[in-house]
Amino acid sequence: MKLLFLLLCLTFVTTYEVFAQTVFVLKPSQSMIITGKGPGQDATINPYRGQDCYAIVENIGDRQFSVRIQQDGKIINEITILKGESKKIKLLKDHELYLDPNPKGTAKASVDYEKISGK
Repeated sequence: MKLLFLLLCLTFVTTYEVFAQTVFVLKPSQSMIITGKGPGQDATINPYRGQDCYAIVENIGDRQFSVRIQQDGKIINEITILKGESKKIKLLKDHELYLDPNPKGTAKASVDYEKISGK
C-alpha cells in the first residue's frame, strides 16, 4: 500500500513538473524568453530540445501580444498573436522563442510543442 502511494505521489510530481509552466501572464513591461537558452534558463520544457520542432502559441488572454524568434541575438521573425488566436511556429533547434507583451495591458499565453513529422 505504501509503495502504491509513493508511486502515485511520484507520478503527480513528475506530471506537474512537465506541465507546470505552459501558461504565462505577461505584464506590459515584461519580455520573457520561453526556450532557446537551455535547461534552468528556459521558461518551458521543450521535449524536442536540440531538434527542429513547432511551437504552438495560443493567446488565452484579452490582449494581443507578440512572439519573437531570435538566433545569436538577431531577430529572425516577429509575429503578432491576436486575442483567441493560436499560431504554429516553426522553431529551429538553434532559435530562441520570446513572448513580448502588449504595452497597453497584461497578456496571457499558452505554449506547447509539436514534433515536425517526417524527421
